[in-house]
Amino acid sequence: MAKPLRKKNSLSSRLFTIVNNSLLFLIALVCLLPFVNIIASSFATTQEVVAKRFILFPTTFSLDAYRYILSTPTIFKGLGVSVGVTIVGTLVSMFFTSLMAYGLSRRYLPGRNTVNFIVVFSMLFSGGMIPTFLVVKSMGLIDSYWSLILPVTINAFNMIIMRNFFQALPDSLEESAKIDGSNDFGIFFKIMMPLALPSIATISLFYAVAYWNTYMNAILYINDSAMWPIQVLLRQIVIVSSGMQADGASVDVVPPAQTIKMAVIVVATVPMLAAYPFVQKHFTKGALLGAVKG
Repeated sequence: MAKPLRKKNSLSSRLFTIVNNSLLFLIALVCLLPFVNIIASSFATTQEVVAKRFILFPTTFSLDAYRYILSTPTIFKGLGVSVGVTIVGTLVSMFFTSLMAYGLSRRYLPGRNTVNFIVVFSMLFSGGMIPTFLVVKSMGLIDSYWSLILPVTINAFNMIIMRNFFQALPDSLEESAKIDGSNDFGIFFKIMMPLALPSIATISLFYAVAYWNTYMNAILYINDSAMWPIQVLLRQIVIVSSGMQADGASVDVVPPAQTIKMAVIVVATVPMLAAYPFVQKHFTKGALLGAVKG
């Protein structure tokens, strides 16, 4: 009697796997097709973009949209600004986030519950745009790249994920290190941080995407257009794509605004997509360990 039961379970399990995989494939396809359309449209000609509403592969390959976007050297400086802000901001954020997360994960820390409550409270209620601007201005950060980093150095959600990850680590590790004569900083940097690499990779990606997509803070705190990050410059290119370059010089080939928008999305997205494979193997593990355990 047991053999038919196993065969029946095996058949139902295979059927479930087929249906599940097919459904996931369709969902992935639905998510992927719009991005394929964006890439294809950015390389399409003016006539094809105007004639077709959805393009999966351009009939005639054209680089007019990218030639228009890259026609001013300002765009390369904007790329450099965004890369610098992303790298420095991610390092600064990870340093302070991991320090705070580790401290709040220790149950013997005085006032731990109060600080945790304040952190969660900040996720629901913020100071607002005007008070934040006044604080940044009073600190002398207007027209400074630090205005894009310091106001958002620690994200409460990311800190909570890392805190839960540290809480999941056994207390015996810390106790053993203290017996061997290690201090708190030695325990943190030599023991806890190496064990937290999956969580660090995950949170670093979150921070990097946030810094790379910096737009509103740049609009509020950066008045000098030469210091704008790539997102603000790309937005300006879309605005002035009616026959003029971003620096005001006329161009010979002016693609339609829709094609420029598609190319702008590709330029703004590809760097993060290129960085994702390097942390992808840690992403799921780090997010689950930090969000579920603790």
